[in-house]
Amino acid sequence: MTTGTNKLTVAMTGASGFVGRHVARALVARGHRVRALSRSRLAPAVLPDHGVEVTLGDVFDREALARVAQGADAFINLIGIHRERSGGETYQRMHVEATRRCLEAAIRADIKRFVQMSALGTRPEARSEYHRTKREAELAVFESGLDWTIFRPSLIHGAEGEFMHMAKGWVTGKALPGFFLPYFTPYQGMTPLPPASVQPVYVEDVASLFADCLTCGDSIGEIYAVGGPEAYTWPDLLTTIRDHVPDAKPSLQPQGLPAPICEMNAKMAKAMGMAALLPFSVDDVQMSTEPNTCSIAKARAHLGFEPKPFETTLAAYADQL
Repeated sequence: MTTGTNKLTVAMTGASGFVGRHVARALVARGHRVRALSRSRLAPAVLPDHGVEVTLGDVFDREALARVAQGADAFINLIGIHRERSGGETYQRMHVEATRRCLEAAIRADIKRFVQMSALGTRPEARSEYHRTKREAELAVFESGLDWTIFRPSLIHGAEGEFMHMAKGWVTGKALPGFFLPYFTPYQGMTPLPPASVQPVYVEDVASLFADCLTCGDSIGEIYAVGGPEAYTWPDLLTTIRDHVPDAKPSLQPQGLPAPICEMNAKMAKAMGMAALLPFSVDDVQMSTEPNTCSIAKARAHLGFEPKPFETTLAAYADQL
C-alpha cells in the first residue's frame, strides 16, 4: 500500500445519497475539499458544514457539472439507482449515460483521477439489467484514458440505508408481508435451491475505501470487490436483523418466495406500466437469487481494508433505524 499526504479538491456526484454523504465525510476528515453536485435541496443539511461546496443541479446539466469539475484534482461518481422510475430514470440513463457525462466533464476539466461506484456481480452476461448497465458504465471508464479505480461492493448497510429501513419494517411487522420475513428462493426447474448468500459491508468502511484510494497509487487501474468479513444467507441475514432491531417480533421467521413466480409477476407489472405497485422489481429477484460474495484480499493488500463485522455495526446503529 502506497499513500500520500496531498490535500485534494474532489468533485463528486451522488454526494447527498446514502453512500455519498459518508464518502464526503471521509474525504473531509482526511483534509480534502469536496465539490458536490446534488439535485436535492436537502444536500447542505446532510453533508459536512465545512469542507464541502454544494452545487444544486443534475448530472445532465452540463454547466452545473462543469462548475463542479473545474479545478478539481479527482472525480468520484456515485450515481446509481436501485429501481427504475417514471420520468426517464432508467438504469441505462442513470448508470451508463450519467457515467459518460461525468467522464466527459472530468476530461474537459483536465482531471486525471476518476473513481467509479459499481456493484458486485456486475458482468456482461448478467441476467439483471442493473448489473449489465453497471458493466457498460465500467467499460466507458476503462476506455476514458483516465487514472481510474472501480469499486464493486456487495450489500452496503448503515443506519440511513434503504435496505435496512425496509428490513426494519419486515422484522417489526409494520411492512408487508407482516407475518413472515420474505426472501426469494431460487429454483432449478421445479426444484427449489438453497438461498443465495450476501456479504454485507458497512457504509463507513466503503467510504474509507473511496477516500483512501485517492492517495494510493497501487489502486489506479484496479477493480476492487468489496464485502464485509462474513457472508450470510438471506434467511440468516434477516434473522440477525430481527434479533437486533428494537421492537422486532421474535416470532417472525424467514420464508422463501418462489423466485420464478415473483420474477414473472414483476415482468408483467413492468409491461403493464404498474411496476411501482410491487415492492420488488425484476432485477431485485434476479440479483438476490445469485451469490453476492467475494474475496477482499486485493482491497486489503492495496488499501489496508479491514471491514467491521455486520453484527457489531448493526448493534451500534439499530436503535437509529
